[in-house]
Amino acid sequence: VQLLASGGGLVQAGGFLRLSCAASGRTFSSYAMGWFRQVPGKEREFVAVIMWSGGSTYYADSVKGRFTISRDNAKNTVYLQMNSLKPEDTAVYYCAAAGTTGLPIARAFYDYWGQGTLVTVSS
Repeated sequence: VQLLASGGGLVQAGGFLRLSCAASGRTFSSYAMGWFRQVPGKEREFVAVIMWSGGSTYYADSVKGRFTISRDNAKNTVYLQMNSLKPEDTAVYYCAAAGTTGLPIARAFYDYWGQGTLVTVSS
């Protein structure tokens, strides 16, 4: 699976962005898809995950109620709608695919990673 993330940019606090992750290669619909983010000098942290069917999602506490993950298996794409952005959301955002059941939040469960897209939230 090849993953290509896009949609990052510069936005003011309180604004919104929608990230996209286009997948190609193996059957996209059989993978759980997650978003992670990383700030320089810190570990990559979990943001959100969606099951292969799209029926279940899970979020980090820091983004719950502000971010929404969704997927369109017909388009082989997963999205991260980010609302009410805060300066602390500034990071490089990565999408990833996990060939496992459930809603994995640990990086070790993910088999494929996109290249990352930078989100900068100004105060």
